[in-house]
Amino acid sequence: MTATEPAPTAPLENPDLTAAPAPGEHGSGDRSSERSDRPSTSTGPLPVVPDGAARLDVDVVARALKGRWAATRDEARVRAANPALHRPVDASVAEHRERVFEQLRILVEDDVSRPMLPEHLGGSNDNGANIAAFEELVVADPSLQIKAGVQWGLFTSAILQLGTAEHHEKWIEPALRLELPGAFAMTEIGHGSDVQSLGTTATYDPAAEEWVIHTPFRAATKDYLGNAAIHAKAATVFARLITNGVDHGVHCFFVPVRDEDGAMLPGITSEDDGEKGGLNGIDNGRLAFDHVRVPRTNLLNRYGDVAPDGTYTSPIESPGRRFFTMLGTLVQGRVSLDGAATRASALALHIAITYATQRRQFTAADPTQETVLLDYQSHLARLLPKLAATYAGAFAHEQLLIAFDDVFSGHGDTPEAREDLETLAAALKPVSTRLAMDTIQECREACGGQGFLAENRFVGLHQDLDVYTTFEGDNTVLLQLVAKRLLADYTGELKSVDRAGIGRFIAQRADVLARRHTPWHRLVQTASDAGNARRASETLRQADFQEEMLTERVRLKIEEVALALRSTSRMAPADAAAQVNKHQVEMLDAARAHADLLRWRAFTDALAQIEDEGSREVLTELRDLFGLTLLQQDLAWFLLNGMISAQRGRQVQADVKRLLWRLRPHALDLIAAFEFAPEHVRAPIALGAEKERQDEAAAYYRAQRASVDAPVSEKVLRDREKKAAKEQARSGRR
Repeated sequence: MTATEPAPTAPLENPDLTAAPAPGEHGSGDRSSERSDRPSTSTGPLPVVPDGAARLDVDVVARALKGRWAATRDEARVRAANPALHRPVDASVAEHRERVFEQLRILVEDDVSRPMLPEHLGGSNDNGANIAAFEELVVADPSLQIKAGVQWGLFTSAILQLGTAEHHEKWIEPALRLELPGAFAMTEIGHGSDVQSLGTTATYDPAAEEWVIHTPFRAATKDYLGNAAIHAKAATVFARLITNGVDHGVHCFFVPVRDEDGAMLPGITSEDDGEKGGLNGIDNGRLAFDHVRVPRTNLLNRYGDVAPDGTYTSPIESPGRRFFTMLGTLVQGRVSLDGAATRASALALHIAITYATQRRQFTAADPTQETVLLDYQSHLARLLPKLAATYAGAFAHEQLLIAFDDVFSGHGDTPEAREDLETLAAALKPVSTRLAMDTIQECREACGGQGFLAENRFVGLHQDLDVYTTFEGDNTVLLQLVAKRLLADYTGELKSVDRAGIGRFIAQRADVLARRHTPWHRLVQTASDAGNARRASETLRQADFQEEMLTERVRLKIEEVALALRSTSRMAPADAAAQVNKHQVEMLDAARAHADLLRWRAFTDALAQIEDEGSREVLTELRDLFGLTLLQQDLAWFLLNGMISAQRGRQVQADVKRLLWRLRPHALDLIAAFEFAPEHVRAPIALGAEKERQDEAAAYYRAQRASVDAPVSEKVLRDREKKAAKEQARSGRR
């Protein structure tokens, strides 16, 4: 065994031998070709599944995972299987960039982005279908997915969502057909997440009826822009609109940047960001503007317009609300990254779990056959909780996608719905992208040296998905937005209390907080369980109990922050900001807890929609693994705050272990429901290479054991000699 190979410990005793299924027992569904690779006998102390135990119907679960836009996803998965769209392993940066640009032309032939257009522009106004198809590209090449996202999800969408009929008529079709490659020029070197403080200016010249786009200092240079280094002919530039001496805040302008031959236009400079840690198929670069003039009508004026004389008007009076409305129209980037990250997690798990059911290591359980990695409890503990979280993320994403489609297709477009959509996207995108990074890394390590080979995908996925955590909204900043919304909702509850009652309300909640730090709540749980581990386990597995714990965690964490910040309304702005900053970590923690609750509820909602009893039973156990893992990860908080008794706290870990064993035989069915074809996987260790090696080794040792002239192990020889010596000694004593 080499230093880079996985080194599990010996298999541990199964804590629930009567309940857990054995390896080799798998669910229903037409997956015979996949099951042929599965172990048919146990190689460790795993129990046998009783007849009639629950089985997973792979097809039923696959349909549930695909959701409302199943047909669109099926079509997109066929497209993603096309070798012409796949990520090259050994291409240079320049080669990769040109390959991805040519791949965009294949997508143009399929008219992939037209569904996002309203009917009057030749589309189907099916924004959910548009995003669902886009997300599937991540398994082909994340660079292609993001380059397509820049061209159509950002550049074209900015024209569509922020522009008006004149802009649509001039630029939408050329952008869709890739005749007008574009960049989305929002981010600046000095202000990445703080868009409201961008430095680029757009000053109106009424005499010429033109905008003067200018980069006043180096930190105002637009940066990290896809298409900016080579391909973009135009950019949607976000700049401060200044007219008649008044700064009306950030607006969006259409600015040509290159001529038909690819040369930079006067006053515009471009710099190449060069090689990056991943996504090197995208030509990220910088753009700076030196008093560049564009016509007055190049302002994308849906939410703010300027007349020829320089008079500014807007249908939204409040500058703050106007700004957030404009940015809210671009939320689809976060929505799509949430789905793509979840799909990437699923791919990594498919590769790692497939490998773990074939790769054998150590002979603790059988003198002639080594144990497959997935039969080790430590290996199950590494992979199955992330599988459960990925399922939860997939079901939560479906709810997010439906909310997005309702707003952007106009079926339920209200200010409240937009605010809810933005909050939901801001909550889910950070946890799904973080899960993707953690899952890919864990899967890489779980496959040892094989996982470090580029051909097995983990290295490339890790490189390409890395930046998902900080673009389209830095994860930490997005979680702060979620926390602020939760605090606002909590404050809204206080507003419903009359002036005389506010003091009583705060005193009451403070009393509740104080009581949580006494043993009373824990004593009630202990008395209820009566020291009975089985009773405690039954309680932990109840959906009502899990939901109560996760819901109360969010509410109480927000409540503690809200009560700590209640005096800021009477403070000077600087003092209030300092006080908020003191509680920023708690705010982020509450936002993550909120995201956990959203995912748990989405998983639970999905269970209610699955009619096949066996599938629902297996997925309920997977949901329980997700819920109990969340409790386990924050167990110290639950114990310290009196939410869970010590008896139940000890039982959480035991139940997690039990669920790992129970879900072990369903692992291959659970990843089969992700529906990855070999053309999607493209990792030799998950496509039969490891099984072939193991079969060859097994055949060799089997033949060797049957051979009369096979070499004898020194240890065996010595054992024989010792045995013979003992026999001789006994004979002599007789």
